[in-house]
Amino acid sequence: MKSWTEWLREVVAGARPDRAGLRRMLELEKPAELAELYRAAYQVKLAEVGNQVRLRGLIEISNYCTKNCYYCGIRRDNRAVHRFALTLPEIRAAATHAWEFGYGSVVLQSGERSDPEFVDYIEQAVRELKELSRGELGITLSCGEQSAATYRRWFAAGAHRYLLRIESSTPELYRALHPADHDYAERRACLGRLREAGFQVGTGVMIGLPGQTVDHLVNDLEFFRELDIDMIGMGPYLPHSETPLGRAVHDFDPERQLTLGLKMIAAARLSLRDVNIAATTALQTLAPDGRERGLLAGANVIMPNVGEVEHRPDYLLYDHKPGLDENAAESRERLEQSLLAIGEQLAPGEWGDSPHFARRRGGSRA
Repeated sequence: MKSWTEWLREVVAGARPDRAGLRRMLELEKPAELAELYRAAYQVKLAEVGNQVRLRGLIEISNYCTKNCYYCGIRRDNRAVHRFALTLPEIRAAATHAWEFGYGSVVLQSGERSDPEFVDYIEQAVRELKELSRGELGITLSCGEQSAATYRRWFAAGAHRYLLRIESSTPELYRALHPADHDYAERRACLGRLREAGFQVGTGVMIGLPGQTVDHLVNDLEFFRELDIDMIGMGPYLPHSETPLGRAVHDFDPERQLTLGLKMIAAARLSLRDVNIAATTALQTLAPDGRERGLLAGANVIMPNVGEVEHRPDYLLYDHKPGLDENAAESRERLEQSLLAIGEQLAPGEWGDSPHFARRRGGSRA
């Protein structure tokens, strides 16, 4: 059997890790081996996507949700949440912040609804943001499960990327996280509809869930590869005290969650190579420099919040989310300083499409 260093060197050079190799990465515990894993993933990142961080201005537009997922703080039955929906002028104002800060793209994120009023609302928001920026501002949506017709409408309006997290690619674990009326097959079918509509497709999972095994996480990495995903938004599971799953967690280990999250980023980079991978706010929740550590483990996307602070306490998917009182300008300044300190560069004004999408489709905007 090859030594760890020999095997890792072959993966960096282009060998595709098989299931046993993915498991090997995720089971690492020795600090020296973990450091070697992160360095290898960063080396592949530099070769495939460079050290320019792709910035997406995050706009949390609404926390109304028809879903009742057991882990989510804005689940339908959480009566402690103050519900809100931004007006179109408020969305435009947040997008203007992103544009002025040099973020080439925005992400419109919401709870899941599919009623006609909501579908019209998203379509109009997308059209207004494209007009606002004269077509220069990239738009990612993260608005849940929809019909094929709705996805086509939103794509035609001007959105071009869509993030729909599967949360777990193992059907049994997915069912343990959701009520009976939440259908794994429908969730997966939506990813196919998004691809057919023309979107760059992103998905992701929660890492370190109660009852989750290394085999489940290997399933997730193979799922990303099987679906030929363009971008990944995944992060460590963090409990919310007003959820059934959060109330059942009594042995939460922040350091374990952070390490497992970083290992998954590194394994995804070494396995998928040229996709976009986000360093999520969940990492920052676990450690002040969590997002930066995610970048050094292979991630290349960060999504700073550009919305007004007024509604941030109402969009808590998990407890202890950072930056609730930090306005968009403060966030931008701190982010730039932290990125430069670790040798990363900003990519101002760029959409930041993944090279994977460009290679698969024969060309894409930078």
